[in-house]
Amino acid sequence: MKYTTQVGTDHYHGKSYRQQDRWNSYFHQLFLVRQCNPASVLEIGVGEGTVARELRNAGVEVITLDIDPDLKPDVVGSITEMPVVDKSVDVVLAAEVLEHIEFTDVPQALRELKRAARTHVVVGLPHPGWVFSVAYKLPLLPRIELIGKIPFFWKEHAFNGQHYWELGKKGYPVARFVDAAREAGLTLVSNHVYQDDPAHRFFIFSV
Repeated sequence: MKYTTQVGTDHYHGKSYRQQDRWNSYFHQLFLVRQCNPASVLEIGVGEGTVARELRNAGVEVITLDIDPDLKPDVVGSITEMPVVDKSVDVVLAAEVLEHIEFTDVPQALRELKRAARTHVVVGLPHPGWVFSVAYKLPLLPRIELIGKIPFFWKEHAFNGQHYWELGKKGYPVARFVDAAREAGLTLVSNHVYQDDPAHRFFIFSV
């Protein structure tokens, strides 16, 4: 399936996009990518450019790829057929991207992410549900977070103009996505939902 741009560039600069949860997501993307100790990163989906900018500020070489040329990515292309050479970067980051393509195309996208990465692939996906969380911090001790989630496993997902599917909804359990990644040749390293960004689930895969 050929995909086209879903939103205009102004989408990434409006108040509805630049909420606290968005910045929390940026923090976790940066944290997980830097856990992989990359010298180079391919970021799929430019957005407003925050993650690429911060990685570059940390001395990481970043190449950006997006289907929308108006966002001025380094490379214009689709996640299902990326115009990049094999093993071109250490880490590939695809945060809040895969839900914008039909799930039938996700295995091919995952194969493309693996093809481009030397060491790791980091993925972030929407994972809606009812959340129960507690966090506390004592002096001189690390912050403690406890979180539980009941995903909307009974709900059918309807395409809303942007998301073709979402984790946890009917037909899209986490296990189905992890199985697709494994079949694409990726090995799950970690799988997290964070107390300050409970609407997303983050994965690190090794290649």
